[in-house]
Amino acid sequence: LLFVALFATLGMLVYTEWTRAQGSATALSPYAATQLVNGGEALFVDVRDEKEYKSGHLLNARSFPLSKLDERMHEIEKLKGRDLIVYCDNGMRTTRAMGKLKKQGFEKLHTLAGGIVAWEKANLPTVTK
Repeated sequence: LLFVALFATLGMLVYTEWTRAQGSATALSPYAATQLVNGGEALFVDVRDEKEYKSGHLLNARSFPLSKLDERMHEIEKLKGRDLIVYCDNGMRTTRAMGKLKKQGFEKLHTLAGGIVAWEKANLPTVTK
């Protein structure tokens, strides 16, 4: 029974690292992401659920929940030429969203290292509008 648990845990770790490698992109610190957005070159894309988005998100972030990303892909297609900084709480949903966006031909993709948790730890503002 312990060996089964060990192999299941190893399998989950390998899968997580594999999906992270598939969706690899530039990981930006909160400050680097702010500079890129302030330069007018990038947009924040929040892939958390609507409820989480409404409880607090980054200023001017666009909400594209991971659970609805496939059906809303036509909306985000308009942003294909822009740099997109994708974030969630801590990065797990971001990795899956990045894989989906890469499959659709998005090339200018970045992640917010540590997600909104790291943003808040850096004492940067969030909005609830």
